[in-house]
Amino acid sequence: MLNAMFDFGIKDVIDILLFAVLIYYIYRLMKESGTINIFYGVLAFIILWVLASEIFNMRLIGTILDKFMAIGLIILVIIFQEPIKRFLVELGSHRRLRFLSNLFHHHKEELDAAALAWVMPIVYACMSMSKSKTGALIVVERTVPLDNYAKSGDMIDANINTRLIENIFFKNSPLHDGALIVAHGRLVSAGCILPVSHDSDVPRTLGLRHRSALGIAQATDAVAIVVSEETGNISVAHRGKLSTRLSSTELEHRLNAIAIIGSK
Repeated sequence: MLNAMFDFGIKDVIDILLFAVLIYYIYRLMKESGTINIFYGVLAFIILWVLASEIFNMRLIGTILDKFMAIGLIILVIIFQEPIKRFLVELGSHRRLRFLSNLFHHHKEELDAAALAWVMPIVYACMSMSKSKTGALIVVERTVPLDNYAKSGDMIDANINTRLIENIFFKNSPLHDGALIVAHGRLVSAGCILPVSHDSDVPRTLGLRHRSALGIAQATDAVAIVVSEETGNISVAHRGKLSTRLSSTELEHRLNAIAIIGSK
Protein backbone atom coordinates (compact mmCIF):
# COMPACT_ATOMS: atom_id res chain seq x y z
CA MET A 1 0.00 0.00 0.00
CA LEU A 2 2.80 2.40 0.97
CA ASN A 3 4.77 1.58 -2.18
CA ALA A 4 1.70 2.27 -4.31
CA MET A 5 1.36 5.73 -2.77
CA PHE A 6 4.93 6.62 -3.72
CA ASP A 7 4.77 5.03 -7.18
CA PHE A 8 4.91 8.44 -8.83
CA GLY A 9 6.57 8.73 -12.23
CA ILE A 10 7.04 11.15 -15.09
CA LYS A 11 3.71 10.16 -16.64
CA ASP A 12 1.93 11.24 -13.45
CA VAL A 13 3.68 14.63 -13.58
CA ILE A 14 2.64 15.11 -17.23
CA ASP A 15 -0.90 13.99 -16.35
CA ILE A 16 -1.17 16.58 -13.56
CA LEU A 17 0.31 19.35 -15.73
CA LEU A 18 -2.08 18.66 -18.62
CA PHE A 19 -5.03 18.64 -16.21
CA ALA A 20 -3.87 21.95 -14.68
CA VAL A 21 -3.55 23.54 -18.14
CA LEU A 22 -7.03 22.32 -19.10
CA ILE A 23 -8.57 23.70 -15.89
CA TYR A 24 -6.79 27.03 -16.38
CA TYR A 25 -7.97 27.31 -19.99
CA ILE A 26 -11.56 26.54 -18.98
CA TYR A 27 -11.28 29.07 -16.15
CA ARG A 28 -10.01 31.78 -18.54
CA LEU A 29 -12.67 30.96 -21.12
CA MET A 30 -15.52 31.17 -18.59
CA LYS A 31 -14.10 34.32 -17.01
CA GLU A 32 -14.08 36.01 -20.42
CA SER A 33 -17.65 34.87 -21.10
CA GLY A 34 -18.89 36.22 -17.76
CA THR A 35 -19.78 32.79 -16.35
CA ILE A 36 -16.98 32.49 -13.77
CA ASN A 37 -19.43 31.92 -10.89
CA ILE A 38 -20.75 28.84 -12.67
CA PHE A 39 -17.15 27.62 -13.02
CA TYR A 40 -16.67 27.92 -9.24
CA GLY A 41 -19.95 26.10 -8.62
CA VAL A 42 -19.06 23.23 -10.98
CA LEU A 43 -15.56 22.98 -9.44
CA ALA A 44 -17.02 22.83 -5.92
CA PHE A 45 -19.47 20.12 -7.04
CA ILE A 46 -16.64 18.05 -8.57
CA ILE A 47 -14.57 18.34 -5.36
CA LEU A 48 -17.58 17.24 -3.31
CA TRP A 49 -18.15 14.31 -5.68
CA VAL A 50 -14.51 13.17 -5.44
CA LEU A 51 -14.54 13.43 -1.64
CA ALA A 52 -17.79 11.49 -1.27
CA SER A 53 -17.16 8.82 -3.92
CA GLU A 54 -13.40 8.25 -3.96
CA ILE A 55 -11.95 9.34 -0.61
CA PHE A 56 -14.64 8.73 2.03
CA ASN A 57 -16.41 6.02 -0.01
CA MET A 58 -19.90 7.25 0.91
CA ARG A 59 -22.07 4.96 -1.17
CA LEU A 60 -25.47 6.69 -0.98
CA ILE A 61 -24.21 10.24 -1.54
CA GLY A 62 -21.68 8.95 -4.08
CA THR A 63 -24.37 7.19 -6.11
CA ILE A 64 -26.62 10.27 -6.14
CA LEU A 65 -23.73 12.52 -7.16
CA ASP A 66 -22.75 10.05 -9.89
CA LYS A 67 -26.22 10.42 -11.41
CA PHE A 68 -26.00 14.21 -11.20
CA MET A 69 -22.57 14.15 -12.88
CA ALA A 70 -23.90 12.16 -15.84
CA ILE A 71 -26.88 14.52 -16.31
CA GLY A 72 -24.87 17.64 -15.43
CA LEU A 73 -22.35 17.09 -18.21
CA ILE A 74 -25.14 17.03 -20.80
CA ILE A 75 -26.69 20.17 -19.34
CA LEU A 76 -23.33 21.98 -19.36
CA VAL A 77 -22.75 21.06 -23.01
CA ILE A 78 -26.17 22.50 -23.90
CA ILE A 79 -25.66 25.71 -21.90
CA PHE A 80 -22.08 26.33 -22.99
CA GLN A 81 -22.23 25.15 -26.59
CA GLU A 82 -20.85 28.47 -27.90
CA PRO A 83 -17.82 28.61 -25.52
CA ILE A 84 -17.14 24.91 -26.21
CA LYS A 85 -17.30 25.58 -29.95
CA ARG A 86 -14.92 28.50 -29.50
CA PHE A 87 -12.54 26.33 -27.46
CA LEU A 88 -12.42 23.66 -30.18
CA VAL A 89 -12.00 26.21 -32.98
CA GLU A 90 -9.13 27.93 -31.17
CA LEU A 91 -7.54 24.58 -30.35
CA GLY A 92 -7.52 23.53 -33.99
CA SER A 93 -6.72 26.94 -35.44
CA HIS A 94 -3.86 27.01 -37.93
CA ARG A 95 -2.69 30.25 -36.36
CA ARG A 96 -1.30 28.32 -33.42
CA LEU A 97 1.22 26.79 -35.79
CA ARG A 98 2.41 30.07 -37.25
CA PHE A 99 5.43 30.21 -34.97
CA LEU A 100 7.12 27.86 -37.45
CA SER A 101 6.75 30.33 -40.29
CA ASN A 102 7.94 33.16 -38.04
CA LEU A 103 11.38 31.54 -37.95
CA PHE A 104 11.92 33.35 -41.22
CA HIS A 105 12.26 37.03 -40.34
CA HIS A 106 11.29 38.38 -43.75
CA HIS A 107 8.08 36.36 -43.81
CA LYS A 108 7.26 37.57 -40.28
CA GLU A 109 7.55 41.19 -41.43
CA GLU A 110 5.12 40.47 -44.28
CA LEU A 111 2.66 38.92 -41.83
CA ASP A 112 2.92 41.94 -39.50
CA ALA A 113 2.38 44.38 -42.39
CA ALA A 114 -0.69 42.47 -43.58
CA ALA A 115 -2.07 42.32 -40.04
CA LEU A 116 -1.65 46.08 -39.54
CA ALA A 117 -3.22 47.04 -42.88
CA TRP A 118 -6.76 47.19 -41.49
CA VAL A 119 -5.90 49.24 -38.40
CA MET A 120 -5.47 52.82 -39.64
CA PRO A 121 -8.53 53.00 -41.94
CA ILE A 122 -10.67 51.91 -39.00
CA VAL A 123 -8.94 54.33 -36.61
CA TYR A 124 -9.46 57.26 -39.01
CA ALA A 125 -13.12 56.33 -39.49
CA CYS A 126 -13.67 56.11 -35.72
CA MET A 127 -11.96 59.48 -35.18
CA SER A 128 -14.24 61.12 -37.76
CA MET A 129 -17.40 59.46 -36.41
CA SER A 130 -16.41 60.36 -32.84
CA LYS A 131 -16.23 64.06 -33.77
CA SER A 132 -19.64 63.98 -35.46
CA LYS A 133 -21.12 61.69 -32.76
CA THR A 134 -22.08 59.07 -35.30
CA GLY A 135 -22.87 55.76 -33.63
CA ALA A 136 -20.91 52.77 -34.92
CA LEU A 137 -20.12 49.14 -34.09
CA ILE A 138 -17.22 47.47 -35.91
CA VAL A 139 -16.23 43.84 -35.24
CA VAL A 140 -12.89 42.46 -36.42
CA GLU A 141 -12.63 38.69 -36.75
CA ARG A 142 -9.58 36.98 -35.19
CA THR A 143 -9.30 33.16 -34.94
CA VAL A 144 -12.96 32.29 -34.29
CA PRO A 145 -15.03 32.55 -37.53
CA LEU A 146 -17.90 35.05 -37.52
CA ASP A 147 -19.70 33.55 -40.53
CA ASN A 148 -23.00 32.98 -38.70
CA TYR A 149 -23.10 36.60 -37.52
CA ALA A 150 -22.08 37.91 -40.96
CA LYS A 151 -25.00 36.06 -42.56
CA SER A 152 -27.44 37.99 -40.35
CA GLY A 153 -26.58 41.20 -42.21
CA ASP A 154 -26.06 42.35 -45.80
CA MET A 155 -22.94 41.04 -47.54
CA ILE A 156 -20.55 43.75 -48.79
CA ASP A 157 -17.19 42.09 -49.52
CA ALA A 158 -15.27 45.33 -50.07
CA ASN A 159 -11.81 46.68 -49.36
CA ILE A 160 -11.36 48.35 -45.98
CA ASN A 161 -11.88 52.03 -46.67
CA THR A 162 -12.39 54.92 -44.25
CA ARG A 163 -15.02 56.71 -46.37
CA LEU A 164 -16.98 53.52 -46.93
CA ILE A 165 -17.07 52.78 -43.18
CA GLU A 166 -18.34 56.30 -42.48
CA ASN A 167 -21.03 55.97 -45.16
CA ILE A 168 -22.22 52.65 -43.72
CA PHE A 169 -22.80 54.26 -40.32
CA PHE A 170 -24.24 57.51 -41.68
CA LYS A 171 -27.47 58.19 -39.77
CA ASN A 172 -29.70 57.91 -42.84
CA SER A 173 -28.06 54.67 -44.00
CA PRO A 174 -30.26 51.54 -43.67
CA LEU A 175 -27.22 49.63 -42.31
CA HIS A 176 -26.17 52.04 -39.56
CA ASP A 177 -28.02 50.26 -36.74
CA GLY A 178 -26.25 46.91 -37.06
CA ALA A 179 -22.62 45.81 -36.75
CA LEU A 180 -19.99 45.94 -39.47
CA ILE A 181 -17.90 42.74 -39.63
CA VAL A 182 -14.30 42.86 -40.84
CA ALA A 183 -12.48 39.63 -41.73
CA HIS A 184 -9.48 38.60 -43.83
CA GLY A 185 -8.62 42.23 -44.55
CA ARG A 186 -12.04 43.05 -46.04
CA LEU A 187 -15.38 44.56 -45.04
CA VAL A 188 -17.51 41.43 -45.10
CA SER A 189 -21.01 42.33 -43.95
CA ALA A 190 -22.97 45.25 -42.47
CA GLY A 191 -26.17 45.53 -40.45
CA CYS A 192 -25.29 42.35 -38.56
CA ILE A 193 -27.02 41.15 -35.40
CA LEU A 194 -24.76 40.26 -32.45
CA PRO A 195 -25.37 38.49 -29.12
CA VAL A 196 -26.11 40.91 -26.28
CA SER A 197 -24.19 40.66 -23.02
CA HIS A 198 -26.25 40.51 -19.82
CA ASP A 199 -23.24 41.22 -17.61
CA SER A 200 -24.41 43.18 -14.57
CA ASP A 201 -21.09 45.04 -14.39
CA VAL A 202 -21.85 47.01 -17.56
CA PRO A 203 -22.82 50.61 -16.57
CA ARG A 204 -26.45 51.47 -17.24
CA THR A 205 -25.36 54.57 -19.13
CA LEU A 206 -24.03 52.35 -21.92
CA GLY A 207 -26.49 51.29 -24.60
CA LEU A 208 -27.19 48.31 -26.83
CA ARG A 209 -24.11 48.84 -29.01
CA HIS A 210 -21.79 48.47 -26.02
CA ARG A 211 -23.64 45.39 -24.76
CA SER A 212 -23.50 43.85 -28.23
CA ALA A 213 -19.78 44.59 -28.44
CA LEU A 214 -19.19 42.93 -25.08
CA GLY A 215 -21.47 40.05 -26.09
CA ILE A 216 -19.45 39.19 -29.20
CA ALA A 217 -16.20 39.64 -27.23
CA GLN A 218 -17.45 37.11 -24.68
CA ALA A 219 -18.69 34.62 -27.28
CA THR A 220 -15.60 34.84 -29.55
CA ASP A 221 -12.09 36.30 -29.59
CA ALA A 222 -13.15 39.10 -31.95
CA VAL A 223 -12.35 42.77 -31.36
CA ALA A 224 -15.40 45.04 -31.19
CA ILE A 225 -15.06 48.83 -31.53
CA VAL A 226 -17.90 51.12 -30.50
CA VAL A 227 -18.45 54.81 -31.18
CA SER A 228 -21.12 56.24 -28.91
CA GLU A 229 -23.92 58.17 -30.60
CA GLU A 230 -24.61 60.15 -27.42
CA THR A 231 -21.10 61.15 -26.35
CA GLY A 232 -18.81 60.30 -29.27
CA ASN A 233 -16.63 58.23 -26.91
CA ILE A 234 -14.72 55.29 -28.38
CA SER A 235 -14.75 51.89 -26.63
CA VAL A 236 -13.14 48.54 -27.37
CA ALA A 237 -14.35 45.10 -26.26
CA HIS A 238 -11.91 42.19 -26.42
CA ARG A 239 -11.50 38.93 -24.51
CA GLY A 240 -14.64 39.60 -22.49
CA LYS A 241 -13.53 43.05 -21.28
CA LEU A 242 -14.86 46.47 -22.25
CA SER A 243 -12.54 49.49 -22.24
CA THR A 244 -14.29 52.86 -22.57
CA ARG A 245 -13.34 56.48 -23.26
CA LEU A 246 -10.33 55.67 -25.44
CA SER A 247 -8.46 58.35 -27.34
CA SER A 248 -7.58 57.82 -31.00
CA THR A 249 -3.97 57.13 -29.99
CA GLU A 250 -5.03 54.53 -27.42
CA LEU A 251 -7.33 52.93 -30.00
CA GLU A 252 -4.49 52.73 -32.51
CA HIS A 253 -2.09 51.20 -29.97
CA ARG A 254 -4.65 48.61 -28.84
CA LEU A 255 -5.55 47.57 -32.38
CA ASN A 256 -1.88 47.42 -33.41
CA ALA A 257 -1.06 45.19 -30.46
CA ILE A 258 -4.02 42.91 -31.16
CA ALA A 259 -3.18 42.73 -34.88
CA ILE A 260 0.46 41.81 -34.27
CA ILE A 261 -0.39 39.20 -31.63
CA GLY A 262 -3.10 37.75 -33.88
CA SER A 263 -0.65 37.36 -36.77
CA LYS A 264 1.71 35.20 -34.74
